[in-house]
Amino acid sequence: MIDDDTLARDGFCVLPRLLDAAACRDLAASWQAPERFRSHVVMQRHGYGQGDYRYFAYPLPGPVEALRQALYPALAVVANRWNAALGVAARYPDRLSDWLAHCHANGQPRPTPLLLRYGAGDYNCLHRDLYGPLVFPLQVAVLLSEPGQDFEGGEFMLVEQRPRKQSRGTVVPLGRGDAVAFAVNQRPAQGTRGVHRTAMRHGVSTIRRGERFTLGLIFHDAA
Repeated sequence: MIDDDTLARDGFCVLPRLLDAAACRDLAASWQAPERFRSHVVMQRHGYGQGDYRYFAYPLPGPVEALRQALYPALAVVANRWNAALGVAARYPDRLSDWLAHCHANGQPRPTPLLLRYGAGDYNCLHRDLYGPLVFPLQVAVLLSEPGQDFEGGEFMLVEQRPRKQSRGTVVPLGRGDAVAFAVNQRPAQGTRGVHRTAMRHGVSTIRRGERFTLGLIFHDAA
């Protein structure tokens, strides 16, 4: 499922058809059940862009919990390889429960999986999802709406800030149910003088028409 070679080369990879259409509709519909969430953020109030998102409360909905549990082990293998390449001592355990217990014991107990909603004219500024000193290096976004049918515009964007070079931008095409796994902050990249750090940010371009829902899966909890 996780394309290690593409992640190593580009800092992201697409996971096609991670969810079927019915599961996407059900997750998007959970927006109408505010009791499932711990907080609601309106982006323009904070200068994050336009649109809004809600963080799920614990216990997470079954499909969200299942995805987080299923994706973590393979991502942890990549994360440990990245840390080794960068000379970072920290290593991530095989089980998500062990990693989250470490987060909670160190003052980061709040769940971070979230549901994002964008309407016409909305967008998400380039950013990094850092919620405290403990950071898992990879995260996943799942598109829950159908491009061209539910909305137009709203492309998922990644920008890589390369040392001593101009930044490189990438638009990642996604269909409903497709996911993208990508670097939260920094990743190792191969240069002419060996491995170096490169920083990445992500965002969503302006929605021209319709409504776009996304599920965000972050594997470190928040302070």
